[in-house]
Amino acid sequence: MKKFWEVKQSSVAGVAEIFIYGPIVSFKWDDEDTTASSFQKDLKALGDVDSINLHINSPGGSVFEGIAIGNMLKHHKAHVTAYVDALAASIASVIVASCDEVIMPENSMLMIHNPMLGIFGNANELRKTADDLDKIAESSVITYLSKAGDQLTEEKIKQIMDEETWMSAQEAFEIGLCDSVIVSNQMVAAINEDLFQHYQSVPERLMTVNQSSTADKEIRERLLKEAQQNNALIGAILGGI
Repeated sequence: MKKFWEVKQSSVAGVAEIFIYGPIVSFKWDDEDTTASSFQKDLKALGDVDSINLHINSPGGSVFEGIAIGNMLKHHKAHVTAYVDALAASIASVIVASCDEVIMPENSMLMIHNPMLGIFGNANELRKTADDLDKIAESSVITYLSKAGDQLTEEKIKQIMDEETWMSAQEAFEIGLCDSVIVSNQMVAAINEDLFQHYQSVPERLMTVNQSSTADKEIRERLLKEAQQNNALIGAILGGI
């Protein structure tokens, strides 16, 4: 098994590549799982780099782990460019908004919503939990507003979060959460559709992407082969994964 991300040096000096292709995990159940703490170690191991290219295709996950990862990237001295290869949903969109520059192919998407929690308890506990979720949401609001600047108001971003909004690259560009929209890609990094069950308004065209064609499978097999070939380099940089 692989981590939900890969970190590696690019062939270009001073440039690093980070791939977040899966959920943002919060607990390290085994050696393959990775937390924000592990991410920090991987990031530090890259050494003195001037540019970081973050490639992301994630349905989201742990809010606090994602905020921690976003803050690490935001405060890193390197220029961090986020590429939304297919989807940056939930806390993954906050990680993207923490980067210096965001580039989205025209067929990629952001999904922004309020934090969610599965809970059990009495009425008083449920009321407190609701208040806590409101406070947690504020941290995401701050990040989105910081990225968008004058193009986005607090009232508008809160409406977007309340409505669980799935937005195209162009829509993200129009409110300042994307800096550049580029030609569409093949969106080969499909996400397991089971992960979409937590959300209410998943676009049909995004679900269609997960119905892989033969060509898509061949591309993924090639990408997997390339990733395996990079294991030696990753091991040298990170001390093994």
